[in-house]
Amino acid sequence: MKRILFVDDEIRILDGIRRMLYAERKQWEMEFVLGGEAALQACEATSFDVVISDMRMPGMDGATLLGHIRDRYPATARVILSGYSEDSLARRAVPVAHRFLAKPSSSSELRSMIERVCSLQDVLSTPEIRKLVGSVGELPSLSTTYTCLTQAVSDPDSCINEIAGIIEGDVAMSAKVLQLANSAFFGLAQKVTTLSNAVSYLGMQTIKNLALASEAFRVLRPHSNIPLSVCESIEKHAHRVAAIAGVLPVDKSNRDVTVIAALLHDIGKLFLASAMPDQFYSIFLRFSERGCKPFEAEEELLGTSHAEIGAYLLGLWGIPSLAVEAIAHHHHPTRILNSSFDCTAVVYVANLLDHELVAHPTDSIGAEMAESDRACLQALGVMSRFVEFRELALQSRN
Repeated sequence: MKRILFVDDEIRILDGIRRMLYAERKQWEMEFVLGGEAALQACEATSFDVVISDMRMPGMDGATLLGHIRDRYPATARVILSGYSEDSLARRAVPVAHRFLAKPSSSSELRSMIERVCSLQDVLSTPEIRKLVGSVGELPSLSTTYTCLTQAVSDPDSCINEIAGIIEGDVAMSAKVLQLANSAFFGLAQKVTTLSNAVSYLGMQTIKNLALASEAFRVLRPHSNIPLSVCESIEKHAHRVAAIAGVLPVDKSNRDVTVIAALLHDIGKLFLASAMPDQFYSIFLRFSERGCKPFEAEEELLGTSHAEIGAYLLGLWGIPSLAVEAIAHHHHPTRILNSSFDCTAVVYVANLLDHELVAHPTDSIGAEMAESDRACLQALGVMSRFVEFRELALQSRN
């Protein structure tokens, strides 16, 4: 049974949440405490799967509390509740919160958010992933430039020029970030020629995520036994999927993080090609011989797939939790509740569209689509829009 801790400085708010989620008492073990100090004491006494905290609290606010939770209990999912008037405060919580939820929230919104973060925890904490990643030894390390960039973005006093200056110190990263910022993914009205302009147009968090993408493609180079062309093909596919994701009708507030998730959705394949070449080759033989999908061969041979492996690795590197979720579920989007055409559904559809267009460029209705994909599109409620989405995908290639 999942254990959820709710934190607020007003007892009436906590009582309201308790009543709101009364029906879930047999599914979750819930505890309600007043203030940050009481929350830390509760966490010392027992472990929690999720901590959900109000942002504005006297003494210790939500961002400070979740910072302590992150440092002491990193496996715990962290959620901030904030009102619409608290945007400046909520920005302080960006480095420490996995999710943000507007206050007040309905019972269905709160329930859905808890179920989704718990589902992601379950997917990324399986023995198979821990054993697989643990068997590699030392994970690829990111550059000091990216580390400095992450620290600067987390500092509310950082300015655009400071962020741009850090990236400019790394010529390769600077060039890659500018290239990605000017790609079709974001649909900027004009070409940006300086990193300061890129940060201004896209925001610090998006630029940091583009820097992570640059780093990931740099450090995850294929083993000498794997042809370089294989990984070049993976990267080209990633760019096409990101371009498709950029034109699909995703919510504007999540558009940039959806594009980032699409760009990085197959990083797990690069990890296998660089750190586990024997397994990568065995997977290639399996799906070639049996005609199954690569992720199905991975699940048979490894007990997991590149989707979960990539999400696990990117989570360690600090990519936003919403993108981690989309990457982890991009082959199984119905593992989580989907009340809208959200980030996870968009990445799944964009990936499917690119594979479909490459394999059947003249098939306008997806006649060769696997039944499992048809069923998934039906479950997501978008099968009727597939032709429309395909047209948008074709436009993204022009």
